[in-house]
Amino acid sequence: MPGGDVVADLRRQCAALPLTGMGTALRVVLVTSRETRRWVIPKGWIEPGEQPHRSAVREAFEEAGIVGDADPEPIGSFGYNKRKPGGVLLPCEVMVYRLRVARLLHDWPERRQRERRLVTPATAAGLVAEPELAALLRTIAAG
Repeated sequence: MPGGDVVADLRRQCAALPLTGMGTALRVVLVTSRETRRWVIPKGWIEPGEQPHRSAVREAFEEAGIVGDADPEPIGSFGYNKRKPGGVLLPCEVMVYRLRVARLLHDWPERRQRERRLVTPATAAGLVAEPELAALLRTIAAG
């Protein structure tokens, strides 16, 4: 793959798909990644002994200042290559959990490292780089 060597073993991450509002007022909360500044949903590694949907809630708080509850079953998944130091690409499968946003905090752990934006699911689908995530967002947009 251009731009780096791909490591063969697939790693698992979890992600929150934070949703607020209903109907035509439905919004997705996106954040920028720290290094590439691409628009993404909050995601990260599952801590040992942590249930994946709880990990998604933790990532949403740390990365986007979101307080809410996630469904225990994933609504989908997507793949991407995480860039590690030295240009190595680590293939990851990301399990996505619907998260109902209860509150958006004004201050959170990674506030100075990321931007946060609320957009329609259709707009979110156009902003994210991962095709499978965009497809999932288009499904949400379709109702």
